[in-house]
Amino acid sequence: MTAPSTTSPASPAGTPWRDRRRYAWLLGLAVPTLPFQAAALVAVSDWQALWWWGPFFAFVIIPLLDTLIGPDQENPPDEAIPLLEEDRYYRWCTYLYLPLQYAGLLYACLSWSDGMSAPDALGLAATVGVVAGVAINTAHELGHKRETVERRLARLALAQSAYGHFYVEHNHGHHIRVATPEDPASSRLGESLWAFLPRTVAGSVRSAWRLEARRLDRRRHRVWSHRNDVLTAWALTALVFGTLAALFGPVVLPYLLVQAACGILLLETVNYLEHYGLLRERRPDGRYERVAPRHSWNSNNTTSNIFLYQLQRHSDHHANPLRRYQTLRHFDEAPQLPSGYASMIVLAWLTPLWRRVMDPKVLAHYGGDTRRANVHHRRTEHYAGDPGQTG
Repeated sequence: MTAPSTTSPASPAGTPWRDRRRYAWLLGLAVPTLPFQAAALVAVSDWQALWWWGPFFAFVIIPLLDTLIGPDQENPPDEAIPLLEEDRYYRWCTYLYLPLQYAGLLYACLSWSDGMSAPDALGLAATVGVVAGVAINTAHELGHKRETVERRLARLALAQSAYGHFYVEHNHGHHIRVATPEDPASSRLGESLWAFLPRTVAGSVRSAWRLEARRLDRRRHRVWSHRNDVLTAWALTALVFGTLAALFGPVVLPYLLVQAACGILLLETVNYLEHYGLLRERRPDGRYERVAPRHSWNSNNTTSNIFLYQLQRHSDHHANPLRRYQTLRHFDEAPQLPSGYASMIVLAWLTPLWRRVMDPKVLAHYGGDTRRANVHHRRTEHYAGDPGQTG
């Protein structure tokens, strides 16, 4: 594997390296408070459109801050990594997301049950959906760890979006098959987000079920049992939604579904952009080559990385899934997105613009040789006919 970039500034002799962003990680806790921020803004301004504050925050403010603050390629030195990994402060920056996440969900249910107009209620559902989408990323960070408490918190974070099977499929499916045609969570060159979505959602459910059935079969347990992590994850969502409906009335159920759909859309859009068109080569023995930095799109935009716990340093995450977010590194070999995830999500929703920007980058990454890329089967002849064409 290519060595990581060595762009960390030299420390004065005898001075230990310090994380310049140490306290900035707490800013990530602004996301689960978005419903409360929206309520406060509406109360102060009496402008009801501010119930849509969550999407505005995620897709206008964050991209602007990414542009103003710019990227940061600094890597922690090797000698600092063990201490950073053991520093429990960073863990609490993720642990605290969950009580704030569920406090916001409770507040939203109270508001929905209090006779909000449909446009305002949908705006609040979209805001809560942003919280749910980032909560899946928080679960992603926690679910890769060995500690039991973190794995349990990951499952709880996923319950709000009804996407608990992600806990199984991502760790045991996606990380094995990433950047291959067999992976439902790896998008293909020429495949639009809107074609990718049904393929990845259905494929992820099927994959999670097969993986869990195989695991239980090896251990001689029944698939339909409390030991099935997919079933217990879905049951946890049913418990959460059922409890909220019992407390606040069935009027909250449509909005719970809307916010869950928003969260899933955000997650799968991120999946779409993380490996778009990238492909691992097959070795002579028929197996795929080992995952390398060149198989993930990366970004060093500071603001998005703070709010997403450095998910954008995705190459190092795939190389070292147990590595904690504060120690993930930039690799010079990794292909770079033109902006942070917040901007790229919006671009992915606009298929012609996405292809105009990203298709040339994929082709450049492979020197114009589309045989080395993961090409959507419906676009194979298109690229074979004119590798430079991206229309």
